[in-house]
Amino acid sequence: MKTISKLTMLMIVIASMSSCVSKKKFKNLQEQYGTMQSELDRCQEAEMVYTKRLDACDRERNSMKTSLASSNTSLALRQEQLDDMRAQLADMKKLRDQQVDQVGELTVLSQTANDNISETLSQLETKEKYVRLLQSAKTKADSINLALAVNLKTVLKDGIDDSDIEVNVDKTVVFINLSDKMLYQAGSSILTPRSKEVLGKIAKIIESRPNLEVMVEGYTDSDPISNSCIKDNWDLSVKRATSVVRVLQKEYGVDPNKLIAAGRGEYNSLAPNDTQANKSINRRTRIIILPKLGEFYDLLNPDMAPK
Repeated sequence: MKTISKLTMLMIVIASMSSCVSKKKFKNLQEQYGTMQSELDRCQEAEMVYTKRLDACDRERNSMKTSLASSNTSLALRQEQLDDMRAQLADMKKLRDQQVDQVGELTVLSQTANDNISETLSQLETKEKYVRLLQSAKTKADSINLALAVNLKTVLKDGIDDSDIEVNVDKTVVFINLSDKMLYQAGSSILTPRSKEVLGKIAKIIESRPNLEVMVEGYTDSDPISNSCIKDNWDLSVKRATSVVRVLQKEYGVDPNKLIAAGRGEYNSLAPNDTQANKSINRRTRIIILPKLGEFYDLLNPDMAPK
């Protein structure tokens, strides 16, 4: 700018003095003017170069600002990831400590188990003997029950309709199902003469085996009953069971300590009470012959096992 001003002033001076200066001075002034014009051109070129450089610097600065912002965002993300990894590391250390504690506890338990192995092995032989004892007792009981069932069927089959009496073996007991029409008068607990004949045969079998007990269970159908002597089916089933027990004890000499009387009412039926035939099936008395409970419990007593 300063060069341009000088050049302008020089031109003014030349113009004002051209009329009054010598040719020599005028020529010198023209030479100076040419020199300054060349210098002006160089300055303008330099200005354009610096302007381009300035624009490039501005673009680079803006790019660096953008890069800095991206770097700051990336740094924040890396910091979050680092915090998460530190938290995971803390959790893993805590889990490791817990596992170490568990291993220590397992070691203690294993040591305790090892200490008990000898005692456990020494008990196995005794337990095995006890198992053999139970198996032998079960086999013996099955044989006795089978023989008992055969004897009862043989004794009871003479003169008795198969539909009125049934003898079966169920697991560890023998049971006899007797129809109500054979045992009782209709709607009462009074026994018929025919029933006493059957009960007398059963009493002989019972008395021949002193290690057995007898449970008598009375059952009815679902038809309600109520009169001056009987309140309901519960009452009727109990009275029928006690009538049988009394006959076994008083008329046939069965030890009362071996007898149990129970009433089941209309429940635990064998068939739906929807027809007369099914109701007839449900009206029954069941005599269960089973080992004495005291002897059964002795079988379960470890002290009874062989030494």
